Amino acid sequence: MRYILIFFFLSFFLQAQDSLYTRHVIKFLTSEKYYGRGYVKNGLGIAADFIVGEIKKNKALPLFGNSYLQPYSHPVNTFPKKVEVNINGKILIPGRDFIINPECPTVKGKFEFIKKDSIHYVSDKSAMLCNIKLSKKLTYSVGISQNKNCSIEILRSKQTEEIKTAEINIEAEFIPEFKTNNIGTYIEGKNNDSTIVFTAHYDHLGAMGKGCFFPGANDNASGTSMVLNLIKYYSVHKPKYKTVFVFFASEEAGLIGSHYFVEQNSIDLSKIKFLVNLDLLGTGDDGIMVVNGAVFTKQFDLLEKINKDEHLIKEIKKRGKAQNSDHYWFTEKGVPSFFIYTLGGVSFYHDIDDLEKTLPLTDYKDVFKLLIDFANQL
Repeated sequence: MRYILIFFFLSFFLQAQDSLYTRHVIKFLTSEKYYGRGYVKNGLGIAADFIVGEIKKNKALPLFGNSYLQPYSHPVNTFPKKVEVNINGKILIPGRDFIINPECPTVKGKFEFIKKDSIHYVSDKSAMLCNIKLSKKLTYSVGISQNKNCSIEILRSKQTEEIKTAEINIEAEFIPEFKTNNIGTYIEGKNNDSTIVFTAHYDHLGAMGKGCFFPGANDNASGTSMVLNLIKYYSVHKPKYKTVFVFFASEEAGLIGSHYFVEQNSIDLSKIKFLVNLDLLGTGDDGIMVVNGAVFTKQFDLLEKINKDEHLIKEIKKRGKAQNSDHYWFTEKGVPSFFIYTLGGVSFYHDIDDLEKTLPLTDYKDVFKLLIDFANQL
């Protein structure tokens, strides 16, 4: 009985440690130091340093020769300084009351607006056209070009009166070649003729002005932490197959990092037995969605069987092919791939409220176990 109690205590302790590690990673990656893991204040670079440090602690091997980093560059539009909007004499809060189009140029001036319809306003001042849209939710993104005109979204619930005038002060900085890195590592398996690949993007939206950044807890500090947890696990439990782990940058800018990885033939795609891309893993109240589940039906059936036998996830749903995350370019090259994300729970997405403290991690441990068993039974 004594030994049974010791076993259960150790099991509980290890699970608690895993939960603490997961929270530790997500809290770090969403803190102000990382500034939205984007294109201002070297947020993406600092995040890469953190991830590489975690990989080295687990003694996983570098994927790109002697390096964990795969450098590349792409254009991006950034807002490192002022992003100020004043409507009818009232100062709006960036991220909370409004967002700007991520391809917005530098704008400074006072504009008069006319109402086009119930949610659209327009103003034409010299060569600059400014548009304002009232929205139910503010959802930000990344721009890889710069427009000539200015577009602003204002939260409809914050704007109860008709818009007459706006003072706008936006300082944009377009970077033609922003330098960043994919991160790759691997662990030798019992069978190295085939490869299992786990991927997640570690970038997010960065910042919109000096005081506004997008933490990206669910999207995708959650998936990044899951891949780091898998590295930790396989560093002490030798995998069945050679297992590769890739953290992509520039997913939010249009799947740029994964496209570069695939086009560079960074690994032998013909040896990939299966690839699982992980994003939005912070909830799970309503189960998980498997993109490509309707395409790779044999592997999907295996997922469902494991889940049924072990009573893990509430429900596993499936979709067909979709160009909605980093698995896509692999699928296009004939690599069997899933993109898995959790369903239900908090709905913060591409906004300033996607915080670590609001992330329930409802089915995180069950998804982790499902992935381990899936890889072992392939």
